Amino acid sequence: MAALPAALDPRAPLIAWRLDMKVHAGAWDSGVGAEKVGGRWNSRGTRVVYGSLDPTTCLLEAVVHKGFDALERVPHVFTRFRVLEPGAVGIVQAVPNPAWLRPGLVGTGQQRFGDTELSRSPFVLFPSVVSRWSWNLVFRPDLAKGGYAEVLQQDLCLDGRLNSPRA
Repeated sequence: MAALPAALDPRAPLIAWRLDMKVHAGAWDSGVGAEKVGGRWNSRGTRVVYGSLDPTTCLLEAVVHKGFDALERVPHVFTRFRVLEPGAVGIVQAVPNPAWLRPGLVGTGQQRFGDTELSRSPFVLFPSVVSRWSWNLVFRPDLAKGGYAEVLQQDLCLDGRLNSPRA
């Protein structure tokens, strides 16, 4: 499991990142997408917002689901936001099943575990499965309301070498 970043000092601001299609930029914190299909740490029907503690992990999380081609063809926006009370962030240090931290399909037990963790804290840090050295910040917008502020939205500009034509 990844070491916790030094940035988790409860007195320091906690910054997180998210990547959305540009047409959905205004609703970045709605949790509607995860509610419709479920996610690694939430069951279908539960609104949650997935982010990462750094923009690179945020990008990798999007690439694993969409691929570089989709990110290059469809305009996307990074959102950087700040958690106002870092002490309100729950941290998942261990999971009941270590297989949950490996790439692969998600099971209902994993989603129920995430739902429980997300009912205990307005924000929860889960280890990233895509990048074993990184963390994802997940929150339920209904519980976290007023606990975060939007800091910046900026267009994603991919380096063309990431999706260059193959010979």
